[in-house]
Amino acid sequence: MDAAKEEFLRVFGRDYGYSGAPKTIDEIRATEFKRLEGVAYLDHAAATLYSELQMEAILKDLTANIYGNPHSQSDSSFATSDIVRNARQQVLDYFKASPKDYKCIFTSGATAALKLVGEAFPWSHQSSFVYTMENHNSVIGIREYALEQGAQAYAVDIEDTERDAFTGNIVSVQVTKHQMLRRNEAKFLAKNHTGSAYNLFAFPSECNFSGLKFSLELVKTVKEDSIRYSDGSPSSNGHWKVLIDAAKGCATEPPDLSKYPADFVVFSFYKLFGYPTGLGALIVHTDAAKLLKKTYFSGGTVAASIADIDFVKQREGIEELFEDGTIPFLSIASLCHGFKILNSLTIPAISRHTSSLATYLRNVLAALRHENGTRVCTLYGSCSSKTLCNKMGPLVSFNLRRPDGSWVGHREVEKLASLYSIQLRTGCFCNPGACAKYLDLSHLDLVTNIEAGHICWDDNDIINGKPSGAVRVSLGYMSTYEDVKQKFIDFVTSSFVSTPTHSRDLQFCGRSIPFTDTGFESRYSAFGVDLKSITVYPIKSCAGFSTDRWPLSSRGLLYDREWLLQSLTGETLTQKKVPEMCLIHTYIDLSQGILFINSPRCKEGLQIILNSNSSNGKREEISLRGQIYQVQGYDKEVDTWFSAAIGRPCTLLRHLSSSHCVSLDERDSVGTCRESRTCLNFSNEAQFLLISEESVSDLNNRLNSTDVGKDVRRTSVQVNPMRFRPNLVISGGRPYAEDEWINIKIGNKFFRSLGGCNRCQMINFSTDAEQVLKTNEPLATLASYRRVKQGKILFGILLRYECEAEEGNSNNSWLRVGESITPDSKQLRDTHRIHTDMAACQVGKSSR
Repeated sequence: MDAAKEEFLRVFGRDYGYSGAPKTIDEIRATEFKRLEGVAYLDHAAATLYSELQMEAILKDLTANIYGNPHSQSDSSFATSDIVRNARQQVLDYFKASPKDYKCIFTSGATAALKLVGEAFPWSHQSSFVYTMENHNSVIGIREYALEQGAQAYAVDIEDTERDAFTGNIVSVQVTKHQMLRRNEAKFLAKNHTGSAYNLFAFPSECNFSGLKFSLELVKTVKEDSIRYSDGSPSSNGHWKVLIDAAKGCATEPPDLSKYPADFVVFSFYKLFGYPTGLGALIVHTDAAKLLKKTYFSGGTVAASIADIDFVKQREGIEELFEDGTIPFLSIASLCHGFKILNSLTIPAISRHTSSLATYLRNVLAALRHENGTRVCTLYGSCSSKTLCNKMGPLVSFNLRRPDGSWVGHREVEKLASLYSIQLRTGCFCNPGACAKYLDLSHLDLVTNIEAGHICWDDNDIINGKPSGAVRVSLGYMSTYEDVKQKFIDFVTSSFVSTPTHSRDLQFCGRSIPFTDTGFESRYSAFGVDLKSITVYPIKSCAGFSTDRWPLSSRGLLYDREWLLQSLTGETLTQKKVPEMCLIHTYIDLSQGILFINSPRCKEGLQIILNSNSSNGKREEISLRGQIYQVQGYDKEVDTWFSAAIGRPCTLLRHLSSSHCVSLDERDSVGTCRESRTCLNFSNEAQFLLISEESVSDLNNRLNSTDVGKDVRRTSVQVNPMRFRPNLVISGGRPYAEDEWINIKIGNKFFRSLGGCNRCQMINFSTDAEQVLKTNEPLATLASYRRVKQGKILFGILLRYECEAEEGNSNNSWLRVGESITPDSKQLRDTHRIHTDMAACQVGKSSR
């Protein structure tokens, strides 16, 4: 045991590891989570993992018993009804809810439970829907039902609490009210409202963005109408009902409804023990259930109905009334095996175990410093004794900074973490209020980000110098010290912390091999830089073919990425989601005018005549990367062939025309894209990708000297240039010289550099015996020395064909292997200017 773990156990040993349980944490991982070998799964807030023994027990149960539809009257149906009844009781026991006061309604998940409350709540124009800023979108979405019925809705921040000096009980809670929202007010003011108004207050037991836990004392405070607004505005009239979103907090600290009698509690079972998914529950107080107004009826929810007259008699049982159709009884039958796992460890022990790891992680991240003394990490969420948010859950949310104080993009962190087999989550986690609050994003910031094209799950992680999301590490009952320290903390330290011996790895290293500027101009002629290979990729993301010579067009190499595959839902298919596309081989015979296509999954190849109407004649427009393309499809036979080749239904489309021109922003630093307007087919960024054999050779030397990630599946650490899907491969010169090129001439053809190519995990795919393999190389090694400040990992350069600048006849331009390459770079220009100045100086001296 190393010294770091000994120190961890000295501080947290009482809480870590389930010492009093049937199995220790190490035994649990060794016997029940063997699939986690070499992987650090740190995304339990999104979904925790099921135990392998749990799944074995479920399989044994389902294969040994017969469970019929509970709406029938057979023995198997009665057996199912017993299972469902017991499952409801287990749920109520988990939340310490009396079956006399509470009912368990099964739903498809926490979101469906929230939707049910929103739909059926007795809203009126006198009602209020109040929710804390730290709430999931699924909770905030309830306001649509409230606003449509004329109610008001607004978010609040909890600021302070006042307690009785003698009893310590809460007297009042002070909150700050955000903008009040109201819709259709005039429509409902004309109606006479009879009876009392009902208001709904919603808060999470634990914030899924920051990990901050809300005290359940809020339940009584709200019900007693003890909320006080900082602006002095009065509280809403009527009766208050309280909803707790326990989706995040219930895995380690489920709300105790015997002490804090909330009206509604929602959660999903996969958050508790991983399986089943698609199943959750609404725990509803019987008094609150009587207020809910349900309109729709279905099988299982009615005692009787008549088809041709307006008559229906609904069932009286609360569960039966709200569970439309046949419930997922086989999933419900599996719940007892999940609860058995939790009960064997006990919830208090799980809470202590996960809390010890989270506290340790927060402490270490807070202490990290760069070599210049600046903080590495900004943590979100903090406890306060003055408010009702005074504990932290097993979740750590943060962003990283560079030594100069600039932010590291959260997508950069996620991208690098995946190379080290670390699974975590980044973004806003569907919690827009907490995201804006902790990242200090104003309404103007948010609107500006949206107008700039930022949406959930995209790669825009830094906008106008501010992060648009955060990094989240969340822990589960099977998480270990090794996951946190030896995987994640060591990853952050090695990848993002600047030290005297490590600062080199935190910036882009364009020059891999030191050199002097003396004789720089003669290096290219001495080494003989020339074009080594030409590769055309007719179908986007499929394999290409190499050729000795090929014609150019205004969009690049003729026919390059002129076709693509599209799913039946309109999604453009690439190797990122369908790695098998790399097994589709293509070749174009210009003399015959035919595109030949083959796949190991298809007995016969496919031929497409380039200049005929072999398509189905149907023309349409598609949108790709925000641009509109006019395309033409093919007949059913062609689509069937490709569907068999990739193992999923798809269609082949050919680019006919578009006004697609990519504009790339100008950058000052070497290796990033410069401003241009480039006409493209279906390529992502540019017409050409150029790779240097010397740069690949340098990369291979690094792969042989390091073992980043220790991926046991790796069979070879050598890569060839074709791994990067280049159009052009050059030979000669020094490694990474291409980074500094501004323009190049190949033969008599001119090309402009658009900057470095940002690499993704597609370069980690390789094929072996017609199987697609994925490792963490070479991207992991590239990330260690080719990462720029913006988080991009650059290798190779993007080019645009400057056809208007071509020397001689440009109507019949061909590229040929062996043609010489003449680069024009800033380094060359500076060296040439220095030599010119020196020569002029010598002439001046001699003339004097």
